[in-house]
Amino acid sequence: MDIKERLGKVKYDVDKEYAHITVDENICEKCPHHFCVMACPAQCYTLQDGKLVFQYEDCVECGTCSIACDQGSVTWHYPKAGKGVIYKYG
Repeated sequence: MDIKERLGKVKYDVDKEYAHITVDENICEKCPHHFCVMACPAQCYTLQDGKLVFQYEDCVECGTCSIACDQGSVTWHYPKAGKGVIYKYG
């Protein structure tokens, strides 16, 4: 099973009022390499016209972006109780 099939089994209960990940756009504007775009397995980070675009709703809460970002732009918080990603193994 490839990564796209595995991610297709993930269920999300997104908290629209509280993002569990925040990204400092001021830091991202100065980033020369955007490792987060290459590292995120859920493709939450994309570059559009040279600008970083981030959507937390599809995040699988793996923490890869916070490790890959060497600029200190990514801040991660635990989702509120009952919210976030629910994995189905298979």
